[in-house]
Amino acid sequence: MTQPPNQPPGGGFGAPQNPGQAGGFGPPQDPSQGTPPPAQPPQGPPQPGYGYPQQPGPYAQPQQPGPYNTPGPYGQPQPPGPYGQQPGYGYPQPQYPAAPGTPPGSGSRNPFRGKPALAVGAAVAALLLIGGTVYAVTSGGDDKKPVAEQSNDAKPSASDSPVNPGDGSGGGADPDNLNEGRKAGEARVLWYKEAPDAPGSGADAPGMWITDKTAVKAAYKELVAYNVDDGNPTWDPISFPQEICAVTPQKTADDKIVVAYMSGSSDRADCNQLQLVDLNTGEKGWSGEVEDGALFDSTVSIELSLAGNTLMVGRSQSGTAYDVTTGKKLFDKKKYEGACFPSAFAGGSRLISVASCGASTDNEHNEIQELDPRTGKVKWTRAFGKGWRIMRTYSVDPLVVYSVNEDEKTWNISALDDKGEIRSQVKIDEDFAPECGFSVIQRDLTGCQGVAADASTLYLPTEATSGANEVLAINLADGKEKWRVKSPADESMLPLRVEGDQLIAYVEASYDAGGQIVSVPTTGGSHQPTKLLQNPTGAAEVEDGFFSRDIAWVDGRFYISTTRLSGEDQAKEKLMLAYGK
Repeated sequence: MTQPPNQPPGGGFGAPQNPGQAGGFGPPQDPSQGTPPPAQPPQGPPQPGYGYPQQPGPYAQPQQPGPYNTPGPYGQPQPPGPYGQQPGYGYPQPQYPAAPGTPPGSGSRNPFRGKPALAVGAAVAALLLIGGTVYAVTSGGDDKKPVAEQSNDAKPSASDSPVNPGDGSGGGADPDNLNEGRKAGEARVLWYKEAPDAPGSGADAPGMWITDKTAVKAAYKELVAYNVDDGNPTWDPISFPQEICAVTPQKTADDKIVVAYMSGSSDRADCNQLQLVDLNTGEKGWSGEVEDGALFDSTVSIELSLAGNTLMVGRSQSGTAYDVTTGKKLFDKKKYEGACFPSAFAGGSRLISVASCGASTDNEHNEIQELDPRTGKVKWTRAFGKGWRIMRTYSVDPLVVYSVNEDEKTWNISALDDKGEIRSQVKIDEDFAPECGFSVIQRDLTGCQGVAADASTLYLPTEATSGANEVLAINLADGKEKWRVKSPADESMLPLRVEGDQLIAYVEASYDAGGQIVSVPTTGGSHQPTKLLQNPTGAAEVEDGFFSRDIAWVDGRFYISTTRLSGEDQAKEKLMLAYGK
C-alpha cells in the first residue's frame, strides 16, 4: 500500500502532540490551541495499511493521519445480550479493518459470536442526549473485567465425589452428570449452582468476586456466597428489597465490595441505595443513599468503582467519592470549565475520569483526567479532538485507552504515561475482539474481558471469523507487535491476566469440547500455549451456553458465571460453576 500524504515522520505513526495542556493541572485548555502544523510527508518505507486516506486523530490535531484513523467498521467492543451490534448498518465492510469487537457469548450457538461490532449507535442509537450533553449508547452494566486476585498456582485437591446440586444446600448427587465420562487428564466440575428465579423479562447478575475462601455472586435481588473448595454456602444469602443495579467490579484489599440496588420497583425508581458487604463473612457495613445530582444529572443508572479505599459513584453528568470504610463523602466531581461533564470513571490502582465537553459547540470533545482518589485534585488532563469518544480503558495501570470516531468510523488504542502524555499508539492492522459489556446510558470504562496488560505489553485477542484466533502481544513503548500465538483449539483464546512471566488465557468451550486454561510465556517467541486445565467434555454444553458471562482464574481454579438471568420458567440456567483438578 502506498504511503498516504502528510504522514507524521519518525515511523509514520508518531504520538500526537499534546494539545494545550500537557500534564497540566486544573481545567483543560482549548484543545485547538498549541497544536502543531501538519507534519511533512516522511521519507521512508510505507507503513501498515489502514484504509487510507485517513482522517484527523483523537488528540485535537489538524489533518494528520495516524494509526487510529482507520476507516471502516471500527466497532465498539461487542456488547452482550440482545442489543449486540452487528456488522453492516450502511457502512462498507470488506476493505476496512474492524476495531476491537466481539460478542461475549461463550458458545458456538450464540448468534453474535465471531461478528465484529460497529461502534456505539449502529444498532440501537448513535447517541443519547441527556440534559444538553451527548452520551454514547455504549457498554456497562453486565459484563465486567476478569477477576484479578493473585494466584499462587496452587492446585486444588478434589476427589471424584459428585458435585453439589444447584440448590445451594451442598452435598448430594449431580443430576446433570456434568462429570460423567470424564476423560483422562480432564479437570472436573468441583461444584455448580443453578440460577435463582427472576422476572419473565430477565434480570441482571453482575459481578463475581473470588477470595481465598469464598466465591460471591450477585443475582437479581440476592448476593450469594460459596466455599471455593466444595461449594457449600459460606454465609446465608443477602436479600435486598429491590433489584441489584450496580456493583463494584473491584474489591478492597480486605475483601469488601459495595452493592447498589434500586430505590423502588416503579419506573421512577433510582439506582441510589448503597450497601457495603464483607465477602468473607457476609456482614453488612455502612449503607447510604447516593445524593441527587443537578437537573438532568440522573441516578437512574450509576457506575461504581473502587480506587484503593475510595468508592467513586458515577452519575450521568457527575460523580461523588466516598470513603469505602466509613461511607463518608470525600468530594464531588462536577461540571468544570469548558462545559465538561464527568460521565465515566475507572478504578483500580488509579482513579480515572472521562468527561464530555462543549456539547453542541464547535469545541465538542472528550477529556480524560487522573484524579487524586482522596481529594479529587486533578493530576493531569488530556483533551481528545472533536468527534473522538473515549470508550474504554483496557488497562488502568498502565493506562491504555480505546477511543472511536463515530463520524469517520475509525478507532484508536493509545497508551498514556503517568503524566497523561502519549506513550504509544497501536500500529497493527488487525480485527481485535475483546468482550465488552453494554448499557444504554453509562460508559463502563473497565467493562472488557479478554484483554490484559503488564508494564510493557498489551495483550489483545484477534477476531476469529472461523476456527482459531490469535493473541497478540503489543509493545507499549512503540505500539508495534512483539509476538503472536495461535489458539490451540478451533475456539477463540482470550487473555485473562499476567502472572509473573506468564500470560494466562482462556480457550473457549464448544458444544462438544470443554474450555481450557493455558499459559504463554510473556517473552513469546515460538512458544506454544501450555495447558493448565482442561475442562470436562460432560460439562461442555453448559460451559458453552452462557450468553453473557464473567470468567476468572484464581488459585488453580476456573470460575464461570452468568451476568444475565433469562427469567424463563422452563430454562434450567446455571448461575455459576467452579472447575479444578
